[in-house]
Amino acid sequence: MQKKFTSFKELGLVNSREMFAQAVKGGYAIPAYNFNNLEQLQAIVMACAETKSPVILQVSKGARQYANQTLLRHLAAGAVEYAAELGASIPIVLHLDHGDSFELCKDCIETGFSSVMIDGSHLSYEENVKLTRQVVEYAHQHDVTVEGELGVLAGIEDDVHAAQHTYTEPDQVEDFVKKTGVDSLAIAIGTSHGAFKFKPGEDHEIRLDILAEIERRIPGFPIVLHGASSVPQELVQMINAHGGKLKDAVGISEDQLRLAAHSAVCKINIDSDGRLAMTAAVRKVFDEKPEEFDPRKYLGPARDALKKLYIHKIMNVLGSNGKA
Repeated sequence: MQKKFTSFKELGLVNSREMFAQAVKGGYAIPAYNFNNLEQLQAIVMACAETKSPVILQVSKGARQYANQTLLRHLAAGAVEYAAELGASIPIVLHLDHGDSFELCKDCIETGFSSVMIDGSHLSYEENVKLTRQVVEYAHQHDVTVEGELGVLAGIEDDVHAAQHTYTEPDQVEDFVKKTGVDSLAIAIGTSHGAFKFKPGEDHEIRLDILAEIERRIPGFPIVLHGASSVPQELVQMINAHGGKLKDAVGISEDQLRLAAHSAVCKINIDSDGRLAMTAAVRKVFDEKPEEFDPRKYLGPARDALKKLYIHKIMNVLGSNGKA
């Protein structure tokens, strides 16, 4: 049976082009929140509807395998309707996070994604350009926007593993954007994947000077930050207080992220902070009510904790509230 091509427009989704243009002009960043299940999606939609924020729903390769691509497609379409039911017609993008091959990006485009990332940062510069250009040429035929990446972020999250950090070279960005035709560019300026980004006491400031130079080289071009979770210490402490064993770690300062959002950074990825918020809430229920076995009784509080966190990010870090 031949697979039916599903356009993102059939699902009520939008691509990121206009969204990013408005964000660059307005000096704020769009939240890019990863989801794997219903409760995460509910929290994202509720938070963005309440704050009237545009949003990018991110799905990694691992999440797509975990949740099933067909179910994810219907969840994304449901998110559009759910936001409307909550009284907010907010623009919603369905985005592939860290696509690692042309075939994966193509498959996502054909099953309703409105935006894809092709991450060729592990390749040589020339191979990265070639692969990214191939994805762009196919995606643009279907009005799907493409995010590329220059530089390497250290850390571990889902299918992304890198031991060493390599800053983006400002000298390369103009050439990369011109040769590939990407719609946005993820850069490496000191952010890191996962919850265990830096040890307490380590220098973990992001390189805003590199960001400024990149912005000077490609003025007005949409820039993306990955690995931008802040690892709230109260969540780490809550997890450990209820039986967890997370090691000491710190994340990216929200003050620095706020500064980045006021510049050319128009999309900030936040995943680990959400995982911490949900895990803390679930552990609290299990610790205080060990007899509980109804998933709604522990996933419900987890969903509420995630919503609270995301409202905070929108209002106090990204500045996307009221921009829908």
